[in-house]
Amino acid sequence: MRRRFQFMTACVLLLSAGVTQVFANQTCKPVVGHFEALVVPPGQGHCPSSAPFCTAGQVWGGIQGNYQFVMTAAIPSGATGIPTILFFTGRSTIFLRSGDQLLGTDTGSIDLPPGLGGFASLITFTGGTGEMSGATGQIRLRGEFNAAEATTNGDYIGTLCTP
Repeated sequence: MRRRFQFMTACVLLLSAGVTQVFANQTCKPVVGHFEALVVPPGQGHCPSSAPFCTAGQVWGGIQGNYQFVMTAAIPSGATGIPTILFFTGRSTIFLRSGDQLLGTDTGSIDLPPGLGGFASLITFTGGTGEMSGATGQIRLRGEFNAAEATTNGDYIGTLCTP
């Protein structure tokens, strides 16, 4: 039993050292900025016909480029007493001005018509291409959804870590 404990302790220490080394080599910076986008109908552009909601637009500030969002799952919040709010998950791709892509998993909530149109989400970066291949970090978004104009806009704040 004691040998098993020593072996497991050694494995945990080695694993911890490897994980620490990966994150130690990253440079993290705070990012603040704004975004605006148009709704993309299912089956058009980057939006799969099976997606409940997609957008495409621009992001500027600490992160600059064009972006695309695809909602992959949605759960109505009717059980909470506010039937217009929808909880969602999705994928975000930011096409940076450098030519690299930044990938993220997007989670949040949105108040659909006839609700007030507000939304908030958290994008957790999961890598990308080029210099963004090992990117991590998170940004928090808050904004407005205008169903009549099929637009979203708002601001973000967070941290972007790159290798």
